[in-house]
Amino acid sequence: MVLKNATILVIDDDVDVLTALRLLLKPLVKEVVTEKNPSNIASQIERTSYDIIILDMNFNGLVNTGNEGIFWLNKIRKQKPETSVILMTAYADIDLAIRGLKEGASDFLMKPWKNEKIVETITTILSQKKSQNTQKKQFNSNTVAIIGDSDVMTDVFTKLKKVAPTDANVLILGENGTGKDLIARALHDNSNRKNQPFVKVDVGALTESLFESELFGYKKGAFTDAREDRKGRFEAAHGGTLFLDEIGNISLAQQARLLTVLQNRHVTPLGSNTSIPIDIRLVCATNIDPQILADEKKFRKDLIYRINTVDIIAPPLRDRGTDITELAHHFVTLYAEKYNKSPFSFDSGFISKLKNHDFPGNVRELQYVLERAVIMTDGSVLKPEDLVFSSIERPSSATSITTKSLNLDDLEKNAILNVLEKNKGNVSKSAKELGITRAALYRRLEKYEL
Repeated sequence: MVLKNATILVIDDDVDVLTALRLLLKPLVKEVVTEKNPSNIASQIERTSYDIIILDMNFNGLVNTGNEGIFWLNKIRKQKPETSVILMTAYADIDLAIRGLKEGASDFLMKPWKNEKIVETITTILSQKKSQNTQKKQFNSNTVAIIGDSDVMTDVFTKLKKVAPTDANVLILGENGTGKDLIARALHDNSNRKNQPFVKVDVGALTESLFESELFGYKKGAFTDAREDRKGRFEAAHGGTLFLDEIGNISLAQQARLLTVLQNRHVTPLGSNTSIPIDIRLVCATNIDPQILADEKKFRKDLIYRINTVDIIAPPLRDRGTDITELAHHFVTLYAEKYNKSPFSFDSGFISKLKNHDFPGNVRELQYVLERAVIMTDGSVLKPEDLVFSSIERPSSATSITTKSLNLDDLEKNAILNVLEKNKGNVSKSAKELGITRAALYRRLEKYEL
């Protein structure tokens, strides 16, 4: 039953109403929290993620708007748009209740209410949310779901739905830690090849000498340590999916050998003259800037065309908005179970501190930060001080430009951008560090339109 795992917050200034709803719902759901003062809503929903909030429409004029329920509904929707809100209203407030539905409320209940109607309404909303979440998180990598309902992740899911059932080759782009391997696994798990092998290879870590033997296999005696025949990764993935990770890091010579295999759909093991047909779905991933991949001196265009029928961009965590809250609850629950700890709630500043961090390591960094917090925390409430972030900084966009150009103007522009960023825009400090006057720095800022 969907009710048993639900957490519900009831907000009403009438103690009798709070008591009645708590007694009704407590045996049915996981947790019921009551709150008399709507001014505490922000702190309540910051530290705990509620499935449903039951919100009264009037609070004795605490908010001087004439329609307090709408005011607090908008506050909730802005802070936690994923939370469902049920408005409670007297008969005289029907117009306001209808307006509340237009503003984003899930439903409204009349006072006095019928208990069975409340239970029915809550059950319907929870069932709909479960269905929507299943739809959003239907792409899994073994036991870990790809979590998120931000706009950028919705775009990823839309592409996955369209591409996964096909045999199209896919190139996954994104920074380290964004979950490119999960997307690759999701493509396989939702394809017609899902019951066949999924083989992952970190090709960027293969040396020139290992590249062919690992990918294409070898026969006994092909080289000194070849004591028996061994299948390569292409042959091992026959009928299924081959995932080549960090493909942007392989050499031009390796690219040529890979291209030949992809064109011919045959591999020839080392030490053999017999080619073996292969039937694979190819998925590749890289954290290399697409502009670098477009440079023929570093990556063959004909190989790009082969591996990139469709591209999927794994967005960085900093662009995923409210996903960070959902991910935080997921990982904390996961590690609480792993380390046999009681369920955690969040202090009001805990999520705020997470949201204010840039996360250069993306979801992987968030995962490790939360695992450490769960391990090191003695109580059942996670606080801002429980979060310890790495000192690693994300390279700025200016830094990445230097890898694309050695033009002197570009180098000077990048140096200015880096120093200004380091000194948080302080022109005097930046000019001193660059060894020029303030006036000279201003001229350069004007020159480069910074």
